[in-house]
Amino acid sequence: MSQNALNVLGTPLVPCSYDPLTGYYRDGCCNTDAHDHGSHVICAKVTQAFLDFSVARGNDLVTPRPEYRFAGLKAGDRWCLCAMRWREALEAGVAPPVVLACTHERALAFVTLTQLKASALDGDAQN
Repeated sequence: MSQNALNVLGTPLVPCSYDPLTGYYRDGCCNTDAHDHGSHVICAKVTQAFLDFSVARGNDLVTPRPEYRFAGLKAGDRWCLCAMRWREALEAGVAPPVVLACTHERALAFVTLTQLKASALDGDAQN
């Protein structure tokens, strides 16, 4: 994991969420490396439509899993999502909004900056 990670805007990666604590490494950032096979690199503010979509796709992000110190997500939480799941949600019309400054540059291997900017939280796309 790089300590000098960049976001999709080419600037230093900013933390996504500490509550709930997110990231493949549970460090609050959408950091990644070769061990992160799911590429958990897109920082999104999850919506109920996305959470429902994810459950339907077999990835339950709602149910608490105390054994993993995971309280379950609710609409409005920020979370580092798998890039391919976000792209699937985009294609299905239920992609949650993203926070560009918190989205790792590795996301650009799966989606375009144009797609991300079109789904950016208000005010984030100008960056």
